[in-house]
Parts: sequence; C-alpha cells; structure tokens
Amino acid sequence: MKRLPALAALAAVLLLSWPPASAAAPAEGSRLRVPAWTLDLERRLAEADARYAGDIGVYVRHLERGESFSYRADEPWYLASGVKVPVAIAVLRAVARGDLALDTRLTLREDDFVDGAGGTNAFRAGARLRVSWLLEQMIVHSDNTASDVLIRAVGIDAVNAVAAELTDAAGVRITTLADVRRLAYGQLHPAAARLQSRDLLALRRSGAGQARIDALVRMLAIPPEELRAPDLDSAFEAYYATHVNSGTLVDFGRILAALAEGRALDLPETAYLLDLMARVQTGHRRIRAGLPPGTRFEHKTGTQHRRSCDLGIATVPSTRAGTPPARVVIAACARGTGTAAGERALRDVGAAVTASGVFVDAPPRPTVSPIDPTR
Repeated sequence: MKRLPALAALAAVLLLSWPPASAAAPAEGSRLRVPAWTLDLERRLAEADARYAGDIGVYVRHLERGESFSYRADEPWYLASGVKVPVAIAVLRAVARGDLALDTRLTLREDDFVDGAGGTNAFRAGARLRVSWLLEQMIVHSDNTASDVLIRAVGIDAVNAVAAELTDAAGVRITTLADVRRLAYGQLHPAAARLQSRDLLALRRSGAGQARIDALVRMLAIPPEELRAPDLDSAFEAYYATHVNSGTLVDFGRILAALAEGRALDLPETAYLLDLMARVQTGHRRIRAGLPPGTRFEHKTGTQHRRSCDLGIATVPSTRAGTPPARVVIAACARGTGTAAGERALRDVGAAVTASGVFVDAPPRPTVSPIDPTR
C-alpha cells in the first residue's frame, strides 16, 4: 500500500510571519480560525498523492495574508536545478556590489562543461560569455554549464552563504552541477571522483541504465564486481540520501518569499531575477498547467533521476478594485517515478492549489493546524 504521511504531517499549517507587526493582538481566549482553503487543499493533495506512484511534497504561502500550508514540506527534498535560484542571487549580489557587471565576460574553461540543456555547450573552451547571457541560460533554460561558470565566478561558499542566510538552516550544502554527477557516480565507485568534464559528457552520450554503468566501468578501468550499487536507481537514491543540493520545501519557500518581498536582493536585481524566472522555458506541464489563466508564474524547475520539482511565485490579479494581486509561493517536488509521471503529479498540485481558493480575495486570517491528532 502507498505510504501516506501521518495526519499531523499531512496538513501541518505553519504560523509564519503572522500577525503583521501593525495588527492588533487577538482578544484573550479568542479562537484563531483556519482558512478554508487549507482544508480543501489538504483533501485535494491527499487525493493527488494517492493517484501518484511516488511521493509528493508541497508548501504554499499566501504572501499578503501570511497564511501557509505544508504537506510533507518539512522533509528534505532533492531540489535539483532549484539550487540555481540561490546561485543567481549570489551572482546578482556580486553585481550590486560592483564585483561583477551584467556585461562582464567570463571565460569558458575546459572543465566547466556539464551535460544538460541550454546553449553554453555550443561554445568551445576559451569563449568569453556575458554574465547576463549566462544568467539567462541558467534560469530560463536550466543550463548546467552556465551554472558552473557562474558558481566559479562568485565561489561556491558565497552560494552556500546565500542559502544559509535565507533559509536560516544549518548545514545547507550546494555543489557544482559537475560535482552532482561525480557524487552520484561515486555511489557506484569512489574512482568517479576523478571524472573530468569530457568523461561526464561521454557518459551522458552512452545511454541510460546498464549501458551507462558499462561505460563507467570501462572509463574507470575497474572490474564490474567492484561496483558498490547494482544499478543507477540505487546509486542515485544513495546520493540523494546524502542531502546534498537538498532542503525542506518550507526552507525553499522562505527563499522565494524573501525574493518576492525584496529581502534577498535590492529592487533592480529583484526585478531582473523575477523577470528571468517568469520566462522559464521548462516545466510547462508542471504547476503552471494547473494555475488560473493569466497567472504570472516566476519559478524554477528541477529535474534529476526519479526526481521532479517546480518552485515559484504565482501572481493572480484581484477581482476587487483597489485590492492588490494575490502572490502565492508554491514549492512542490515529486519523487520515486520518471519525469512524465512526476510532471503529472506537479500539474495536479497546481490544479489543487487553484481549486482550494487560496487565490480568492479573503480577509486576512492567521493559520493554525486543522488536524486533531487524536481523531
């Protein structure tokens, strides 16, 4: 039978940033009402989770009303290319300080190349590429090579400092995208730590499954019996268990909220990054497929072996004159299946969030857990 979260974890509704500093304290003995959308979302996500062969995790936060909801969101989730958001923040902070400029040209090196989407791999080592172009490739097209060039420019320590600051989490560890491959293949054999960029590209070209393992054995010149894991599924699951490039969806929601509210970057850099995230070309069948027509979705997708994520800020215009649009952070991941099934699960998450009524105009309400753990 499919494992479902315990009731208390199923609908943990988090009291974050509520009430506002200007709000009057509730009268002593008054009961805080639970927003109806959280109850509806709990039910819809449970139904979506039951249909999905793997697990889903979801964090939702209405920025204007201070209401939030968690569904397995306090568990560690592998974020894949979601970590490119803190990379971009670190780069744009360097731009704001004057350490870099958007038109600064960075030299592409032989050891920068990583497999994946985007246009950077069309260039040869020695090409000089603008920071602005690399940022666009990294965020809009999820280009791994562009990401590693930018990480090299600011330093991985600066990226991890951004993640630690904005999540307030200890032990956050983000690696380069090339090291993701080395660490994953390293679960098969420790000699994978010495793989070079050309090796990583060759492994990707070798095919999937057993074909890639056979290629790795030949490349490392090792006997097959020395492999520590029987297949790629096992190797990647062992890598995910290290929690590198992972975090809770609550914490990633904090990063998105800080970005949306102008606390991660100054105003010009905030607008620049949100514009890139609004133009993301990946994940059209994920959360955005279930959002209301006309929604602006500033997001970043992440995809890895049996892992799919979509993490962003949805903005829906208000139906009442003089009322600001609803801005809602949605951070969701699916694990345990291939990409197509993961994308369907994330589409269902978007549809569940929309149907819950979170985008509908409503007076502010603080949130408390709707669950009675004794029932």
